[in-house]
Amino acid sequence: MSAIPTMRLRTKYLLFVCIIHAIALFLSYFVFEKNKVYFLLSEVLILISILISWQLYNQMIRPLNLLVQGADAIVDRDFNVKFVKTGTLEMDQLIEVYNQMIDQLRKERTLQQQQHFFLDKLIDHSPVGIIILNHDNRIQMVNPVAKKILHAIPIEGWFLKDIIHPIIDEVSVLLKEKKRSAILKGGAESYKIQVSEFVDQGFPRHFVIIQELTNELLIAEKQGYGKVIRMMAHEVNNTIGPVNSILDSALGMETERIGSSSLGNALQVAIDRNQNLNIFMRNLADLVRLPEPDKEYMDLHELIYSVATLWTERARVQNISFKFNLHQVPLIILADQLQLEQVLINIVKNAIEAIGTKPQGVITFITENEPKRLRIIDNGKGISTETSAYLFSPFFSTKADGQGIGLTLIKDVLLKHNFPFHLSDHEQAGAEFSINFS
Repeated sequence: MSAIPTMRLRTKYLLFVCIIHAIALFLSYFVFEKNKVYFLLSEVLILISILISWQLYNQMIRPLNLLVQGADAIVDRDFNVKFVKTGTLEMDQLIEVYNQMIDQLRKERTLQQQQHFFLDKLIDHSPVGIIILNHDNRIQMVNPVAKKILHAIPIEGWFLKDIIHPIIDEVSVLLKEKKRSAILKGGAESYKIQVSEFVDQGFPRHFVIIQELTNELLIAEKQGYGKVIRMMAHEVNNTIGPVNSILDSALGMETERIGSSSLGNALQVAIDRNQNLNIFMRNLADLVRLPEPDKEYMDLHELIYSVATLWTERARVQNISFKFNLHQVPLIILADQLQLEQVLINIVKNAIEAIGTKPQGVITFITENEPKRLRIIDNGKGISTETSAYLFSPFFSTKADGQGIGLTLIKDVLLKHNFPFHLSDHEQAGAEFSINFS
């Protein structure tokens, strides 16, 4: 586009010079036709004029061509093109200004590239999830932490409204209601979602920060109930020992006096109840002082068969069958075998209790290799919406005689292993517990 006016100006100048000198030649011929000396002199003057015009052409048009080349270089973002001075004062001043401008643009571009590189690295290695949106709320960038939180679904280039995910739904609500932050809690996972704004090329854009609060909440929970449990365990243990000793002595004297009696039976029930209370308090204490996992490589399939064998008799009594849909090759994972075994025992126990007396109960074990994942599905009564948000809360239980320890222990173990997990209603019936080992 910039070359067209230059061509027109050059054409006009050359056309003007040619016409003027052609007229001068024509007039000099008729005026000095009879005087050869004046005619030759006029021809010499015209020739000198042509040479001067050509020199002026070079002094004016060539610098303009240089400016056009410089403009094209700026359009192409090539800030390495610089011009050498021509010897003409005005043009040299313009060239100096242009060269200084190019140097400054090159420095600014280098600084901007360094800042963008640093910002990309900072976002990529950030410990919180970051999602950057375009002007139209289309997702432009998702850092690795956000991909992990969103279970690695490929959402770059998607509109927020086209993505089905609780976190994305909450982001859409925040943008719509022009709020800045919210806490999202779902089962064992809790997130703080913040929406902020920045200006890019004069237009406002949004970015989303997703911070996982699960570990922080877990620490706060343990600090809260850990002290209470330790105090309770201390008082109960100090009481159970002497009380059981007195009860044993009383039971022994009662048995020697009249043999088996209602009082003796009552004393035995009291002893058994104290023993159960002691076991209950030990379980609570174990929940507080869960050790760090001693990880080693193990075959998950062998552990699944072992846990299923442990529950075979209980399942047979309730008419529950186990179904195995395991990957064709062994699934090797790095975990604490004892802790993970306790996790699977609790999951299967909950599945059996959820099925209850339902005829033809089924518990299905499914393993996948890419990514490494275990799914345990039962066809029991499922999970209600009211209780889903409280499932992994300490001491919460939907059973009348439940202690609320099992799911809390499962959560603690899996979080210490950094194994993402999810408990929800299955799409057909019952509930599904999934654990990701990748």
